[in-house]
Amino acid sequence: MAKWIIAAVIIIPFIELWGIVQSADWIGGWNTFSLLVLISLLGAYLAQAEGRKVWFEAQRLMGQGQIPGMMLLDGLCVLAGGVLLFIPGFFSDIVGITLLLPFTRPWYRQRLLNWLEKRMRSDNFTIRKW
Repeated sequence: MAKWIIAAVIIIPFIELWGIVQSADWIGGWNTFSLLVLISLLGAYLAQAEGRKVWFEAQRLMGQGQIPGMMLLDGLCVLAGGVLLFIPGFFSDIVGITLLLPFTRPWYRQRLLNWLEKRMRSDNFTIRKW
Protein backbone atom coordinates (compact mmCIF):
# COMPACT_ATOMS: atom_id res chain seq x y z
CA MET A 1 0.00 0.00 0.00
CA ALA A 2 2.81 2.39 0.85
CA LYS A 3 4.36 1.83 -2.58
CA TRP A 4 1.14 3.01 -4.26
CA ILE A 5 1.02 6.14 -2.11
CA ILE A 6 4.66 6.99 -2.83
CA ALA A 7 4.12 6.41 -6.56
CA ALA A 8 1.00 8.60 -6.53
CA VAL A 9 2.78 11.42 -4.68
CA ILE A 10 5.53 11.37 -7.30
CA ILE A 11 3.51 10.77 -10.49
CA ILE A 12 0.34 12.84 -9.94
CA PRO A 13 2.08 16.24 -9.66
CA PHE A 14 3.90 15.60 -12.93
CA ILE A 15 0.64 14.69 -14.67
CA GLU A 16 -1.05 17.81 -13.28
CA LEU A 17 1.87 20.02 -14.32
CA TRP A 18 1.83 18.50 -17.81
CA GLY A 19 -1.91 19.24 -18.07
CA ILE A 20 -1.43 22.84 -16.96
CA VAL A 21 1.42 23.39 -19.43
CA GLN A 22 -0.60 21.87 -22.27
CA SER A 23 -3.57 24.06 -21.39
CA ALA A 24 -1.36 27.15 -21.21
CA ASP A 25 0.01 26.37 -24.66
CA TRP A 26 -3.50 25.87 -26.01
CA ILE A 27 -5.48 28.75 -24.42
CA GLY A 28 -2.76 30.95 -22.91
CA GLY A 29 -1.22 31.34 -19.48
CA TRP A 30 -3.64 33.87 -17.99
CA ASN A 31 -6.66 32.00 -19.30
CA THR A 32 -5.34 28.79 -17.78
CA PHE A 33 -4.70 30.52 -14.45
CA SER A 34 -8.17 32.09 -14.51
CA LEU A 35 -9.77 28.76 -15.31
CA LEU A 36 -7.96 27.05 -12.44
CA VAL A 37 -9.06 29.77 -10.00
CA LEU A 38 -12.64 29.66 -11.29
CA ILE A 39 -12.81 25.87 -10.93
CA SER A 40 -11.42 26.11 -7.38
CA LEU A 41 -14.00 28.72 -6.39
CA LEU A 42 -16.83 26.77 -7.98
CA GLY A 43 -15.57 23.63 -6.27
CA ALA A 44 -15.46 25.34 -2.88
CA TYR A 45 -19.06 26.45 -3.29
CA LEU A 46 -20.17 23.01 -4.50
CA ALA A 47 -18.30 21.24 -1.67
CA GLN A 48 -19.94 23.50 0.89
CA ALA A 49 -23.44 23.02 -0.56
CA GLU A 50 -23.11 19.24 -0.92
CA GLY A 51 -21.48 18.97 2.51
CA ARG A 52 -24.48 20.72 4.05
CA LYS A 53 -26.88 18.38 2.26
CA VAL A 54 -25.02 15.31 3.50
CA TRP A 55 -24.81 16.72 7.04
CA PHE A 56 -28.52 17.51 7.24
CA GLU A 57 -29.47 14.12 5.78
CA ALA A 58 -27.24 12.35 8.33
CA GLN A 59 -28.86 14.38 11.14
CA ARG A 60 -32.32 13.48 9.82
CA LEU A 61 -31.47 9.79 9.77
CA MET A 62 -30.04 9.92 13.29
CA GLY A 63 -33.16 11.76 14.46
CA GLN A 64 -35.22 8.86 13.12
CA GLY A 65 -33.03 6.38 15.00
CA GLN A 66 -31.27 5.08 11.90
CA ILE A 67 -27.54 4.68 11.35
CA PRO A 68 -26.35 7.12 8.64
CA GLY A 69 -23.79 4.72 7.14
CA MET A 70 -24.23 5.72 3.50
CA MET A 71 -24.30 9.38 4.47
CA LEU A 72 -20.91 8.94 6.15
CA LEU A 73 -19.53 7.49 2.91
CA ASP A 74 -21.10 10.39 1.02
CA GLY A 75 -19.43 12.75 3.47
CA LEU A 76 -16.05 11.14 2.79
CA CYS A 77 -16.63 11.51 -0.95
CA VAL A 78 -17.56 15.20 -0.55
CA LEU A 79 -14.50 15.80 1.64
CA ALA A 80 -12.19 14.09 -0.85
CA GLY A 81 -13.78 16.01 -3.73
CA GLY A 82 -13.27 19.32 -1.93
CA VAL A 83 -9.63 18.53 -1.21
CA LEU A 84 -8.99 17.50 -4.82
CA LEU A 85 -10.47 20.74 -6.11
CA PHE A 86 -7.93 22.76 -4.13
CA ILE A 87 -5.03 20.90 -5.72
CA PRO A 88 -4.04 22.93 -8.77
CA GLY A 89 -4.55 20.91 -11.91
CA PHE A 90 -7.27 19.83 -14.27
CA PHE A 91 -7.16 16.07 -13.71
CA SER A 92 -7.64 16.33 -9.95
CA ASP A 93 -10.40 18.89 -10.60
CA ILE A 94 -12.27 16.46 -12.85
CA VAL A 95 -12.16 13.71 -10.23
CA GLY A 96 -13.02 16.23 -7.48
CA ILE A 97 -16.08 17.52 -9.30
CA THR A 98 -17.33 14.00 -10.01
CA LEU A 99 -16.95 13.21 -6.30
CA LEU A 100 -19.13 16.22 -5.47
CA LEU A 101 -21.91 15.77 -8.00
CA PRO A 102 -24.88 13.87 -6.53
CA PHE A 103 -25.45 11.77 -9.67
CA THR A 104 -21.83 10.54 -9.97
CA ARG A 105 -21.08 10.20 -6.24
CA PRO A 106 -22.90 6.83 -5.85
CA TRP A 107 -20.33 5.18 -8.12
CA TYR A 108 -17.48 6.31 -5.84
CA ARG A 109 -19.52 5.47 -2.73
CA GLN A 110 -20.04 1.90 -3.98
CA ARG A 111 -16.31 1.49 -4.70
CA LEU A 112 -15.48 2.77 -1.21
CA LEU A 113 -18.06 0.44 0.36
CA ASN A 114 -16.71 -2.55 -1.59
CA TRP A 115 -13.17 -1.70 -0.50
CA LEU A 116 -14.19 -1.38 3.16
CA GLU A 117 -16.16 -4.65 3.07
CA LYS A 118 -13.21 -6.46 1.48
CA ARG A 119 -10.82 -5.13 4.11
CA MET A 120 -13.17 -6.07 6.96
CA ARG A 121 -13.82 -9.58 5.64
CA SER A 122 -10.10 -10.28 5.26
CA ASP A 123 -9.39 -9.10 8.83
CA ASN A 124 -7.08 -6.48 7.38
CA PHE A 125 -8.98 -3.57 8.91
CA THR A 126 -7.89 -1.97 12.16
CA ILE A 127 -9.12 1.06 14.04
CA ARG A 128 -6.37 2.79 15.94
CA LYS A 129 -6.89 4.86 19.02
CA TRP A 130 -4.75 7.99 19.06
